Amino acid sequence: MTIVETELAGAAPGARDLRALPKGHLHLHLEAGMRPATLAALCGEIGIEPPATSGFSGFTEFGQCYRSLLAVLREPANLERLLDEVLEDQAADGVVYVELGVSPTFYAEVYGGLDAALAQLVSYAEKASERHGVAVGLMPTVDRTASAEEAVAVARSAAAFAGRGVVSLGLANDERGFPCRDFAEAFAIAKKAGLQATPHAGELVGPESVREAIDDLAADRVLHGVRAIEDDALVAELAARGIPLDVCPTSNVLLDVVETLADHPLPHLLAAGVRCSINADDPILFGPNILAEYEVCRTVLGLDDTQLAACAWTSIETTLAPSAVKARAKERIDAWLAS
Repeated sequence: MTIVETELAGAAPGARDLRALPKGHLHLHLEAGMRPATLAALCGEIGIEPPATSGFSGFTEFGQCYRSLLAVLREPANLERLLDEVLEDQAADGVVYVELGVSPTFYAEVYGGLDAALAQLVSYAEKASERHGVAVGLMPTVDRTASAEEAVAVARSAAAFAGRGVVSLGLANDERGFPCRDFAEAFAIAKKAGLQATPHAGELVGPESVREAIDDLAADRVLHGVRAIEDDALVAELAARGIPLDVCPTSNVLLDVVETLADHPLPHLLAAGVRCSINADDPILFGPNILAEYEVCRTVLGLDDTQLAACAWTSIETTLAPSAVKARAKERIDAWLAS
């Protein structure tokens, strides 16, 4: 049994159906949304052994596992299939809006540049969105271990697609030695174009990283951010300013941010008034998709349905999702809670 299956073995029957709770999925990296069966099938088609997707130790090995997924995505048809299946899986879990972290640099060589790669990702996402009835926005993501020049190039490409499928600019990879402040120029470009700033922070580095994200990058949301719990003043500021954290409980356990699921600070952050969404991060590597993460938050972390509904609303209301999606989701969340 996986860590999540073990924790959920005692789930109480008769509770409200979490699949029926409309939710956004805001911290999901595209390639790691791949189905294990699809990975195996695509590897078979190109004649390679499927890469390991478990058994990694620490963030460096995790990153190597992640990049191994790219081997099967050089064919445009495979990337289009991935977008379609990710959206289908989100719909099955009750997601009504998904914000996908994408790295156009991964595909620039195949498609002929960052803009061309991003245009294809937008096109595939639009088709999958229409097919599966899930609204989607893309979050082009800067690799914080790459050069400042690359970061600015990604930001300019993202800005060019603002209002045309792109909604935010992300910042990912190892925080250690790569502080948020080094990417201020890139995020200024994104903010000027009307995109949200959505950097990773407060995962491998402590609350000072979250502080930089909100002060130096003007973060609208912080992906992870859970190490803010180590600084009471920062927690109070996040709550007062309404800056949400896009939290991934299982990811935090498997990458040694917290020791066990029961130790996760999500309940304490919510109790302090910090708005949080619940997310899966990298399902093919960590195990659960978003529905299972909600179940973990109910069963292991003890969140009641009022708190879960609040997290679901945060995952939609704090984004640039279409206003009609927000209005309909709010009606359905309220109805779910009233049932």
